[in-house]
Amino acid sequence: MTQTIDEVLQQLKLYTDDTDYKLLRLHPRAVTLAAGIAAEVADPFVLCMADKDEVTLVIAAERVADFADRLRDHVISDANYRLITLDVALSPSLVGFMAKISAVLASAGISLLALSAFSRDHLLIPSDQFDRAWQALEALKR
Repeated sequence: MTQTIDEVLQQLKLYTDDTDYKLLRLHPRAVTLAAGIAAEVADPFVLCMADKDEVTLVIAAERVADFADRLRDHVISDANYRLITLDVALSPSLVGFMAKISAVLASAGISLLALSAFSRDHLLIPSDQFDRAWQALEALKR
């Protein structure tokens, strides 16, 4: 059975962990280092993503200093970000869900970084925009 956006929105629960996060950009060959840091952090949310140009690590802002001596040639985001998990199992065939979420946040002037896991989507929202984002997404569920 194919999910519809309306069905998903009826089931949607929002989750946050009240943590500020930093994005770290590392050299594209730093995958092993980043994966090791992600494993050491062992928090409920951590992200290690690699592409051809860079490795991105997302960890709690309070943990960045713990790894500073191991991080070379890295860039740390100036902004802090807060996590919103769109806590509903999503079918890979669902069309338009993130477009709907993005449109709601864009109309409220809120920027986002969208991250997709196997069955859930996550948003990183600038910390200073978090409350407005949460309210906009709660209103979408009604």
